[in-house]
Amino acid sequence: MSQLPWYRPERIGKLEAALRERILILDGGMGTMLQGHQLDEASFRGERFEHGHDSKHAHEHPGSCDLMGNNDLLTLTKPDIIRGVHEAYLRAGADLVETNTFNSTRISQADYHLEHLAYELNREGAALARAACDAVETPERPRFVIGVLGPTSRTASLSPDVNDPGFRNVTFEELVLNYTEATRGLIDGGADVLMVETIFDTLNAKAALFAISEVFAERGYRLPVMISGTITDRSGRTLSGQTAEAFYYSVRHARPLSVGLNCALGAADLRPHVQTLANIAGCFVSTHPNAGLPNAFGEYDETPEQMAAVIGGFARDGLLNLVGGCCGTTPAHIQAIAEAVASCAPRALPNDALQAA
Repeated sequence: MSQLPWYRPERIGKLEAALRERILILDGGMGTMLQGHQLDEASFRGERFEHGHDSKHAHEHPGSCDLMGNNDLLTLTKPDIIRGVHEAYLRAGADLVETNTFNSTRISQADYHLEHLAYELNREGAALARAACDAVETPERPRFVIGVLGPTSRTASLSPDVNDPGFRNVTFEELVLNYTEATRGLIDGGADVLMVETIFDTLNAKAALFAISEVFAERGYRLPVMISGTITDRSGRTLSGQTAEAFYYSVRHARPLSVGLNCALGAADLRPHVQTLANIAGCFVSTHPNAGLPNAFGEYDETPEQMAAVIGGFARDGLLNLVGGCCGTTPAHIQAIAEAVASCAPRALPNDALQAA
C-alpha cells in the first residue's frame, strides 16, 4: 500500500492493491444509457425547473432556453435514473463508476443559463455514484467513485475564429476557477478519485490539474488523479496537436495514478496509442474507447463481443491496468470486456511507478 502523502490511505490503499492484482473495470457510456430513456423537455426540467428557473435562483431565468440535452442536470431532476445507470454498470462488473459531471462547470452550464448549479451538480453527482457503490461493495470487492472533470466547451489553445487566430474565448485563470469549484463539489460528494478526461487541449487539462492541486492544498490531503486524453482522429494527435507520447510527458508532473485515452476512436484505432503509453508511462494505464466509429446516423455499431475481442488483445499483450467504454457502450459491453480481461495479468509497473517527477 502506498504511503505517499498525497493519498487518502483508507481508500487508495484498497484501490492500489486491486490495481496490482488485476485489470480493473471502468463503466461505460452515460449518455448512451440516458438516450435509451427517451426523456423529453419536461423530464429534464422536473419539478424544480418546471417554470424555467429554480426557486433558489428566481432572479435567473432560463425559461426560454431548452434544457433537454443537459444530461448533467438529470442528477438533480431524475436522480433515480442516474443512480440506476451506475447500478447497471456495477452489476455488469465495473469496479469504478464515473460521476455524471462531464459538463458540470460554469462554462459548460452557461449554455443553459445554469452556471449557479456547478458546485451542486458535482456534489450531488458524486453522492449518487457514492450511494450506488456503497450499496454493492464488500470488503473483498470495493467499488470506487471517479469524480469526472470534463474538458469544458472552450479551448485555451485554439481560436474559435478562423479569421482571428490569436483570439481566445477563455483564459487559463477562468478555467482554473471553473475546475476549482467542480473539484470541491466532487470531493464533498464523496469521490474516491478525480479524473480529468476527454482531454483535447492539454492547456485546459493543465488548468484542471492546477486547480486540483490548489484544492488539495486547502484541504490538507490528496486524492488519486487519473488523466485521460482523446486522440481526435486517425492522425494520432489531440486537437491541440500532441501525440500520445507528448501528451504523457506534458502531464506526468502531476504524478497521476493513471494516464490513458478515451473517446473519439474505437478500440482498434486506439491500440497503437495505448501501446505508446504502456511503453513509457511510469503509472497505471487506462483506456475506455468508443464502441467503434459512429455510422452515418451518429450511432455506434460495434457489438459487445466485437469490442471485447479487440480489448482482450490489449490485455493479453500487457497494455492495461484499467479498461471500460465510452460513447456507444452499455452494461453488455462492460460485462463482455470484464470477461475478456478477467484471466489476464495487469500491465506491470516500472520500479519507479508513482514517483515520476
